[in-house]
This record gives sequence, structure tokens and C-alpha cells, in this order.
Amino acid sequence: MRNLRPFHFRNLPGGFHLRNLPQPGSQCNGNAPIEIANPAHFWHNNLMKTLLAIIGVSLFTLATRAALPQPDLILQIHFAGAQKISADPHSRAFTNEFTSPEALALRAQTATKLADWLSGWLQTNLNASVPNGAAKLRPLFDDLQKSEFFLEIRAAANGQPEAAIAINLEAPRAQLWEAGLKPFFAAATFKSTGGWLIFDSNPALLKLGDRLAKRIAAPPAGWFDLDVNWPLLARWYPVLQSLALPETQFQITALADHFYVAGKFFYPQNLGWNLDPWRVPTNTIHEPFTSFTAVRGFASWFQSQPWTQPYQIAPAPNQLFVWSLPQYPLQTFAAIPVPDAARALSQADARLAPAITAADARDYFLSPLATSLAANDLAITGMPFAAPHLRALTEPAGQFLFWETFPNPPTGRPFPPGLLHTLAQNNLVLYHWEITADRMPQLLHVFQLGLMMTGHKQLDGHSAAFKWMQKSSAKMAISETQISQSGPAELTFVRKTPGIFTATEMFALASWLEATNFPGCDLRMPPGFTHSSRPIGAQSPRAISLPAPAPAH
Repeated sequence: MRNLRPFHFRNLPGGFHLRNLPQPGSQCNGNAPIEIANPAHFWHNNLMKTLLAIIGVSLFTLATRAALPQPDLILQIHFAGAQKISADPHSRAFTNEFTSPEALALRAQTATKLADWLSGWLQTNLNASVPNGAAKLRPLFDDLQKSEFFLEIRAAANGQPEAAIAINLEAPRAQLWEAGLKPFFAAATFKSTGGWLIFDSNPALLKLGDRLAKRIAAPPAGWFDLDVNWPLLARWYPVLQSLALPETQFQITALADHFYVAGKFFYPQNLGWNLDPWRVPTNTIHEPFTSFTAVRGFASWFQSQPWTQPYQIAPAPNQLFVWSLPQYPLQTFAAIPVPDAARALSQADARLAPAITAADARDYFLSPLATSLAANDLAITGMPFAAPHLRALTEPAGQFLFWETFPNPPTGRPFPPGLLHTLAQNNLVLYHWEITADRMPQLLHVFQLGLMMTGHKQLDGHSAAFKWMQKSSAKMAISETQISQSGPAELTFVRKTPGIFTATEMFALASWLEATNFPGCDLRMPPGFTHSSRPIGAQSPRAISLPAPAPAH
């Protein structure tokens, strides 16, 4: 794995502790348990040592201030503003991802879509008739990107929400805000203080504007802070109910060439997850990686999801490993530990075969698919560019179901011992490592092929979101993410990354932003639509010189 030295966080009562970080002025100890990716480059600069100390304080501050869920809180945001962040010479990561020409085009397109949607939503839910409502709101979204602001939405005792915004604006822009919002909010107030405009949708409820006025003097340390109560927000945006998301708190800081993200997920009930000891198929997983993901404890969640019911095997899997290799675009693999691999494979065939060979399957798949089970190997045929197989494996760690979209090379460097050390952390639920610039072209093939095969809209190679994704990801190196269970109903999230998003998240975000019903996410193609002959943005089979599929084994 290229320069893989995972960045460790350990969650302790009262806050985050960054393990084995050298102190400013000290030398990096090469014998210490795995630390930061490519430490020789990271620690050569004294300034970077100082910045890491600042990051540590910032993460500790977030952890200690992270309050328990507030029953009336719907949404709370602080954003330092693109102008302020870009002026900081240590924010190159932010500049790469959010201020390139491609990013500016996507930001403008998304702002226009949001103005159209919000105008309609407000008029419907507030019983207000506002001519040219979208045009009135559109300039406000430009200011929300550029200027520092605080946003807070809470539910009053009667259930009615109140929203307040404090935003740093010059007088002409403040007047534009008042003219844009007043037609929608008859009871709203607008106050100016020290260059800040404070909007309160209905101060008779909770006086949120007065609360925000006090927060202006002491903004949070990060450049972006978020606290969103998804269950409560779903009352006003019901599409969120099916996602069953927990309350989420995040803080993001951009320094030099990296983002540092820390957060917590608060669940309404105890998780009750079973974090079995990791069972890693070390003979099958080998370097060089472009990505590696390990996750455990999800069996109860998996069993509770309606969409998984037709495909479940028993007992439900509780661990998953996903990794990719750099040689060919479709070399993404997955493995799950099972008690009896042959039995699990037979169950998988019994679940998959009816789904992909049913009479109406042609309505869902680009081409007819079929399964073939023989010698502990389940092959899926009929998919262009790929040769999917689900195999039963026996390893020193036990038995596994192994999925390959393309043949797994038999040779390679062994599984890195340091990665086993990383997974050994107590209460670790998820670990993800990737070289984003290398991973993105691979995922483009995998995801576009999946969308094409299942009758969904591929991400248009000429779209603003595609161009932003390609431009931003090309400069992104190593990204690491860890999620740990830090309480009976709480998860802790930490990430060090050259871009806020992983390759998977960037593709999902880009597809969402280009959805025709955004902020909805309907990617289904209309009935009778003729697909393209190959995934958009992907190279042709001849161009990437794909080898012939390996025989079943």
C-alpha cells in the first residue's frame, strides 16, 4: 500500500486524543504504532507541527462542547465564509475543492436550484404568495457562500419552527436580504449590528435572533460547524424519514493541504451492536491498494432494512471488507465472514437468481442476466465489461464469501501488519483508507456501469458536478476515516483528508446535485429510454485493455 501509515485517533471520556503525535520540536518516532500517512513529508515543517497541535485542541474542544441532543434543535450551522477562509494562506485544501472555476460553476448551479426549490417550499408551507420568489432568494445564496454566517432553527413548544440567521454583510447586501425575505415571513424582524444582519423569522416564539447576536462575538474555532437533528427535520421534509438518520454534529477545519473533520452521531436508542473481533481474509486481501474499508457491527441494522429482505442470508453478516487494486478500473473486491461459506453461497444463489431472471427483470436491467452455481462459485453472466463472481473461500481466519467484479490477481504484497494493528483499536466500527485521485477513476467505471445496468441516470460527463468532481479529486492524495462507538447510543467520527469527501461520497454528491428533482434524488430513467453503449466517462474496453476473466476456482 502506497505510504500507508494510518492516522490514529482514540476516543477517551471527555474528548478526542490524537495518539502518538510528535510534540512541536520533537522527532518523529518510526517505531511508534502507525501514525500519519507519509510522515517524512508531513513532519519536516515546524509550522505543520504547530498546526497539528492546533488541530488536536480543536478536536478536543469539539468533543468537550458536543452537547447531548437538544429536543427542540432542528438545525444549527456556523460557516466562516469562503472569503475569510480563502484569505488564509493555510487553506489550500479549501481553495482546491471550492474555489476552482469548476467549483464556482457548480456552486452557482446549485444555488439556482435551491432558490427555486426553497421559494416553492416556503410558499406552500407558509401559505404565502410571492411573485418571482426564486429571483428574490437567489442572491441570498451567493452571500451564504461568501460571507460568515450563523443559522439556527428550533421548534417552539407548539411545534412551530423559528429560524434565525446572523450574516456579515455590507449595507447594500443587507437591504437585499430584507427585500428578499420579508415577503415570505410576515412576522420577521431585521436588525443590524456591527456589520451583521440578524434575521428572525418569528421572534415571538423563541427570540433566536437575540441568541445569535450573542454568538457573533465568539465564533467556533472551525470553519464549518453543523448540528442537525434529522428526525425532527423530517417532520417538515418527510422524505428524510425513510433514511432514519441520527442527530449529527460535525466540525471541519481546513489547514494547508488537508481538511480535518470530527463529529458525533447521536441515536435515539442504544445501538446494541455486536463488535465481534475482526476476521480478516489476509490471504485474499493484498497490496497495492488504492482503497481499503473495514466495517463491523451492522448485522442488526442490516436485518431491519426493508430493502435487504429479499437478499438476506442467515445468519446476517456482521463484518464487511472492501478494497481495490490499481491495475484495472473494475478491480474492486469485497469479503464477508460467514460460518459456512458453501451454505451461504447456496442461499445467495437462491436469493439472487429469482431477482435477476424474473419476467419483469428486463424493466430493471440493461441486458438479461443469469446466475450459474458450480464448485463453490456463483457467476453472474450477461453484464458488459465485468465478470462478477461470488465465491466461497476458506482462510486461516475462517470462511468467507468473496465478491469480485474483475479477477483478483494471485500475486501481490501481503496484507500489511500495521493495518491489523489499526483495526485492533477498541470499539472501532469503520476504518477507511484511500488514495482519492487513484480511486475516483475506478469508481467512475463501477458506479456508472451499475447505474447503466439498473436503468438509472448516469452522471453526465459534461455536467457541472462531473467537471467539479474530476477537477477536485485529481489533486487528492491519502484520505483516512475512522468511526468508533463512543457510547451506548453514540458514534464518533474523525477524518484527515485532502478533500472533505471520499471518492464514493463525491460521486454520490455529484449525482445528487445533478438529479432532475434536486434536492430530491430521483435518478431513475424514464420507461423505454435507450441506454448508452458504455458507462459515461469510462474508457472503452479496448482502451483499458481488460484481460479475460479468470476461470472459476
